[in-house]
Amino acid sequence: MKKCEYCAKEISYFEQYCSTDCHAEANKYYEKTEKFEKIFSFVNAICVFGIPIGLLLFPFLKVPGTIIASISCAILGILLILLPFPTENMISKYKIKKAMKITRIIGIAIIVLGFAIVGFMFFFFK
Repeated sequence: MKKCEYCAKEISYFEQYCSTDCHAEANKYYEKTEKFEKIFSFVNAICVFGIPIGLLLFPFLKVPGTIIASISCAILGILLILLPFPTENMISKYKIKKAMKITRIIGIAIIVLGFAIVGFMFFFFK
């Protein structure tokens, strides 16, 4: 059986969505993706490069390196929570609703990573 593109419920082969609600939610998701795609990509690129740069600076400049890495983690995590744009492979595998949920969980994990980086600095380098 074919699955709904939004919620992954089983549907007939002649339909794309199981209900009008799923169709409306999928349209909202695609409109939001189209509207915020460039901002998401720009901030995502800066933060993804900011984390390793901060970690590379850490042995030489402990406080600035930690600040760069933790702020990049926090911004990236908040971005993934507010704008959960999963990859096309995730959408095809899990469908939109579950892929957005997984992306939000990853965002929370990245925020926790930022706190762990700050905690590491305070715990080991007093």
